[in-house]
Order: sequence, then structure tokens, then C-alpha cells
Amino acid sequence: MRKKAIIISIKGFDLSIKEKSLIKKEKPWGLILFKRNIKSLPQIIELIKNIRKSSGDPKFPIMIDEEGGSVTRLSRIIDHKLNQKLFGNIYRYNPEISEIIYKHYINNLTNILNKVGININTVPVLDVTRNITNKIIGNRSFSNDTKIVKKLGQICVKQYHLNKIGTVIKHIPGHGCASSDSHLKMPKVDLKFKELNRVDFNPFKQNYSHFAMTAHILYSNLDNINVATFSKKIISQIIRKRIGFKGILISDDISMKALKYDLITNAKRSLTAGCNLVLYCAGNFKDCNKLIKKLPFIDKFTAKKTSEFYKFLS
Repeated sequence: MRKKAIIISIKGFDLSIKEKSLIKKEKPWGLILFKRNIKSLPQIIELIKNIRKSSGDPKFPIMIDEEGGSVTRLSRIIDHKLNQKLFGNIYRYNPEISEIIYKHYINNLTNILNKVGININTVPVLDVTRNITNKIIGNRSFSNDTKIVKKLGQICVKQYHLNKIGTVIKHIPGHGCASSDSHLKMPKVDLKFKELNRVDFNPFKQNYSHFAMTAHILYSNLDNINVATFSKKIISQIIRKRIGFKGILISDDISMKALKYDLITNAKRSLTAGCNLVLYCAGNFKDCNKLIKKLPFIDKFTAKKTSEFYKFLS
């Protein structure tokens, strides 16, 4: 499977001639959509058809970050005000009712995603909140109770899978312990391994999502030099061994300010550390073109897991 190890993004409501050519010739692994790409239901359906036509791949991975609440890209199509915290709050008081409501909600949302042609949603957020958790996570998290986060995360992934849509658990190995926003600067977490393992790592364990997204966080007691996205130690010993994640590992957006190098260096460091794919969200064609030409094709592990995902979609 000849695909470049990158998920790209585009600028507007339509594919430009240059973007069409890039997708056709350079073969990115997939593409992520944002609010800037979505104007109406007919428009997004047509855009996705054109993306897949350009790729020559009927199952070409098209992602969206449609969590609900403060993170909704489909707001011009649906009124998606529900957030993960709401479902966590209901679960705290009545787990049985919460599960029924949550599954019904996922079925309705995935029906829309399937209708437009999106086959991966970057949910669920499995970060456990604390008093110091930055507001960038906030209501995107199910709860400050690691057991609730874990349970609802498992339900989410299973229900999405029943509806033939892939999920991306995030932000592995846990963003809830950070007090700053990794979009703006590098968060540093000084918690010991024992506490991180008990609270933050736990929701990611026994979760069978096809994909996971890394946290751009420096966990000083695990690796005092590299953020998780750049850390061979954290990816191999924590994410792969301790947490046991066996799917495709995607970096969070390499244009975020938590990463201190240029885009190409950020991308290469992510892949060298053990990420299988890098995510580029800014949609700048020149940067996208430079990145895709500098990055390698996916390795055998990623090709195998991609083939498994394609079979799952069938």
C-alpha cells in the first residue's frame, strides 16, 4: 500500500486544481476536514466525492473532529451542542439510562457522517479532568472520574464500530493532567508514573479503537526532554506496552505551538519516535506540498493496519 505517512488538510469549500493534483500524485494517507471546508450538506457531499475521486481510493480515509459542544465542524449542517461531559454527568447518576441515550446519540450522529462520506471521527476524548485541567479540554471530557471516562470511551468506540466508522482515542497518554493549552505552548506535567498510570493512562487501556492521537505534553518524570509525540520512550514503553494500544498512532497537529521546530522537523521527529502518521491541520497548500514530498511512505505495520481498517469498512 503506497501512501505517504501524513493526513493532510485543505483550505476551502472546494478542491483547488493544485490540491487535486497533490492528492492524486503524492498519495497522502488521508485528509481531515474543518469548519472552513463545510458550507452545506450538498456541498460537503460533493467535496468528499471529489476528494475520493482524486485519490482513486473509494475508502480513502476522511476524518473530522466532530465532538459536539465547543468542537463541532458541522455547525452549518447540524445544531450539535451536546458534549461529552453531559453524558458523563448522566452516567454518574444513572449508568443504564446514560448508556441508552449515548448510544442513541451516536447512532444519529454516525448516520449523518455516513451520509456525507466521513469514515473517521476523532472521538472519544479520554482525558480525565482535574481542578487544574485547562479549559481547552473542559466539557470535551466525560468526567473527573477515570472509571466513567473509561466506560463511556469503550461504549463510544464500540457503537461507532457498529456503524462502520473509525474512532481516534485522544489525547494519549492523557491531557487532563495539563494546566496549559498545547495549541499555544508546551504543557509540562510533573506527576509521578504511579499517579499517571492510575488516573490518566487507565481510560486508554482495553480500548480497541483503530486509531489514537498523541498529546503534545512533556511528562517530566517519563521523559524530561521530549513531549510524548517526540518520545520513543513514552510511545514504546507507555503507549504500546503499558497502555497496550495496538492500532495506528497519529500525532496531534504538527502545526501546534507546543512543538518547537519547523513543520518538517516536527513531522520527522514524530515518525522517528514511533507515530505511524502525522496530522497537518492548517490547510496551507505550500506547507502541505513540502511536507508530503519530504515524508516517507507508510511502513509495513501501518499498511497492515490500514488494510484491516479498510476490511472493517466493507
